[in-house]
Amino acid sequence: MHVTALRVAELRPDGHVMPVCVHVVDHPAGRILVDTGFTALHPAVADMDPSLSPLKDQGFDIGSVDIVVNTHLHFDHCGGNHLFAGKPAYVQRRELNDARTQEDYTIPEWVDPPGMNYVPVDGEFEVLPGVRLLPAPGHTPGSQIVVVEGPHGPTVIAGDTAVWFDDLDNPRTEGQQLVRSLNPQQVWLAHQLEPWRPNLP
Repeated sequence: MHVTALRVAELRPDGHVMPVCVHVVDHPAGRILVDTGFTALHPAVADMDPSLSPLKDQGFDIGSVDIVVNTHLHFDHCGGNHLFAGKPAYVQRRELNDARTQEDYTIPEWVDPPGMNYVPVDGEFEVLPGVRLLPAPGHTPGSQIVVVEGPHGPTVIAGDTAVWFDDLDNPRTEGQQLVRSLNPQQVWLAHQLEPWRPNLP
């Protein structure tokens, strides 16, 4: 199984450039897209000066995706969900409920575009053989990570469970501590272009 990072947008909070990445897991039984970035500008996030790099403009075949996983439902992780209407989209039930009911949580119309086929998950869940979802509270109470098993240890796709490498070098939240407890070979973050790797002796 292979994990590929694709930069789909940039945010510039306080003038600092922050890439927005989605991750593709190519599995023998299907192609999984972890998070979908966002595909339009919105007044609610204009202060972050966003810019877009749509998947279709990168030669990515939207139709090749079989399964979507949302690590959580903040706008920069679910704003492309509409591209995958009808596909199963796995999300923790707590996250979906919070996104639908809490004010100022996300951009509501991006959570529930026409045709969304959410599959609410309660806790750990195996999406395909060797690909597991694990709850990882911290960034949001309903956040989850994707664990992709490999011959030399797991690869983790963490969403915003960790935003900076220091979040894994010095884990503080329950989700960050969970990631480290898995002894991952590498960890892909939504706002970093390269994966975090443990400092091995």
